Amino acid sequence: MSEVLNLSRRGFLRTSLLGGGGLVLGVHLPLTPRQVAAAEERVASFEANAFVRIGADESVTVLINHAEMGQGVYNGLSMIVAEELDADWSKVHAEAAPVDPAYNHTLYGTQMTGGSTSTWTEWDRLRKAGATARAMLITAAADTWKVNASTCKAENGAVVHRDSGQRLSFGQLVAKASRLTPPKDVTLKDPKNFTLIGKATKRLDTPEKTNGTAVFGLDVSVPGMLVALVLRPPVFGGKAKRWNGEKAKAVPGVRHVVEIDRGVAVVADGFWAAKLGRAALEVDWDEGPLATLNSRTQRAHYAELAKQPGAVAKQAGDVAAGMAAAAKTLDAFYELPYLAHATMEPLNCVADVRTDGCDVWTGTQAQTFDRDATAKATGLKPSQVKIHTTLLGGGFGRRAVLDSHFVLEAVQLSQAVKAPVKVIWTREDDIRGGYYRPAASHAIRGGLTADGKPVAWEHRIVCQSFIVGTPFESVIVKDGVDDTAVEGAADLPYDVPNLRVDWQIAPGGVPTLWFRSVGHTHTAFVVESFLDELAHAAGKDPLELRRSLLGNHPRHKRVLELAAEKAGWGEPLPEGHGRGLAVHESFGSFVAHVAEVSVSDEGKIRIHRVVCGIDCGPTVNPDAVRAQMESCIAFGLTAALYGELTFENGRVQQRNFHDYPILRMNEMPVVEVHIVPTTDKMGGVGEPGVPPVAPALANAIFAATGKRVRRLPIRPEDLKRA
Repeated sequence: MSEVLNLSRRGFLRTSLLGGGGLVLGVHLPLTPRQVAAAEERVASFEANAFVRIGADESVTVLINHAEMGQGVYNGLSMIVAEELDADWSKVHAEAAPVDPAYNHTLYGTQMTGGSTSTWTEWDRLRKAGATARAMLITAAADTWKVNASTCKAENGAVVHRDSGQRLSFGQLVAKASRLTPPKDVTLKDPKNFTLIGKATKRLDTPEKTNGTAVFGLDVSVPGMLVALVLRPPVFGGKAKRWNGEKAKAVPGVRHVVEIDRGVAVVADGFWAAKLGRAALEVDWDEGPLATLNSRTQRAHYAELAKQPGAVAKQAGDVAAGMAAAAKTLDAFYELPYLAHATMEPLNCVADVRTDGCDVWTGTQAQTFDRDATAKATGLKPSQVKIHTTLLGGGFGRRAVLDSHFVLEAVQLSQAVKAPVKVIWTREDDIRGGYYRPAASHAIRGGLTADGKPVAWEHRIVCQSFIVGTPFESVIVKDGVDDTAVEGAADLPYDVPNLRVDWQIAPGGVPTLWFRSVGHTHTAFVVESFLDELAHAAGKDPLELRRSLLGNHPRHKRVLELAAEKAGWGEPLPEGHGRGLAVHESFGSFVAHVAEVSVSDEGKIRIHRVVCGIDCGPTVNPDAVRAQMESCIAFGLTAALYGELTFENGRVQQRNFHDYPILRMNEMPVVEVHIVPTTDKMGGVGEPGVPPVAPALANAIFAATGKRVRRLPIRPEDLKRA
């Protein structure tokens, strides 16, 4: 019976996938004959579908196909399932899903996490998963009682017969429910009947993160495991010409010295031995063509590129005619540096390569890519590679690399030494290891009518692309324009009749990667800062000018007005204080920030308060939305105040948090988050709070000091009073 059921569920899975949507059903992993026999004797759990497993012990396990990196996705996605299942929330647990097509991202077609898409892309699928499990449990109970299923309901982890009051817990029903065929159609709850979704709910992972039992990548330890550190070229694109590992091998605990694709590795019994061994390595490097890279000359080169027309990303009206007819024009040039993701947990990976298979333990945002890269590197079949996704100590895009480089380092070393190997990146490795938010330069010009309305807007963007040459190029790069480079600028929400936005690709070489809020991190700063400049040039209030230009974008306008109202825009401030605002859409959500700052005579900035308004559509857990906005504000302030990587002779000059600092607790402002109640389309929350932070801060600094900020990070010396 169980074998027939398995085939039936797998058949349904294939049908669902071929149909291109809907609920993906199927047993989480194929059952072995021994498992089938054991299931016939005693069914211990009920796997309603790929996402829901209910145990005889009353546990409800939700298998999560997205990485948990602090954003609360384990909690939020479990809430969606639990709501439709009518589960007892105290019995719900989350578990990382294995790599399987059943767990592919509904938008990207591969198993990965990014783009603030986890909740809204899984909303329908997980609701159906929970509702399907609920329907099967109700059917099992009705069959037990010999009553019509319509007379039964699920509530708080049990099925109840309405007429008689009889009650059976989910755990009591798993044996019978596991023998049922999943229904093709299920009825979802009316949102007005939600009891969990929309309510502030404590996170499932808080206890284990508090008591130390949570397993991050750095916590993984397997029998016989060795630890490796890799000495990578000091210049991107460099290679080892010659190396000598004898001194490294002389360090107690060092077992092997191995050259791999990305450098020379020291493999030892533990971290410290590997670190000392790496320090003793003698390597003669061929530094390659980037050995002369210098940030000052690069900035000058970008400035020259910004004078030249690029590939057109957006064009409307006649910009030249608009500028010619303008009563006043304004030109500005903005610069933003390379940024490191600087996650609290540096990169790491454990690989155990054997002749019959490979296990990989890591915190990753790109499971399918990592599995396929491992299979290719080892010659194994993808089905022989198991990716065990741990908790991630921060991601921000850094662990969504398409070349799987930090995974392949561990895989190559495990192959070479024939033992499990954990590769650890030190903080210095991470800061100097590449895959940064690209540096960018923006040349922008605006024209104003005599009554102060923007009539023309010309915006040139210069930056590298991290999409060209990747599997996503055919989807994201159109007509020579990388959409991630111009997002937030090409879709300007303001009503300007004559508009042109173009992009000039900058020379490559420095490894770049998506960063928390991707291109919006630089475009929003420029757009919202320049609009403030136009407002000042026109003698208009920055809020009122924005409101007048957002007639076709009501969600922008609504969230902007909410933040301004809550911040007391226009009300008197203490002497020396200034307010600035910014509003931006990214990843389907709309966020406005109002910052209040003061600046000392020495140029030291004090951020007193940030008021945030967010319209992200329906919310699953408002506590999670507030937490993410607070996180985005801290992240955005860090980048605006401190974030900068510079190059000298091809080498990254920063090393650790002493010279690549992050915002400290005593610098964190009071943050107020206000959520727009709405049933509009759902968006993301992990990233959209970042883009408006820097421009709101810069505009507040201007309000307080009269000095414009056009280059990040903000330098106190530029704000000193004469």
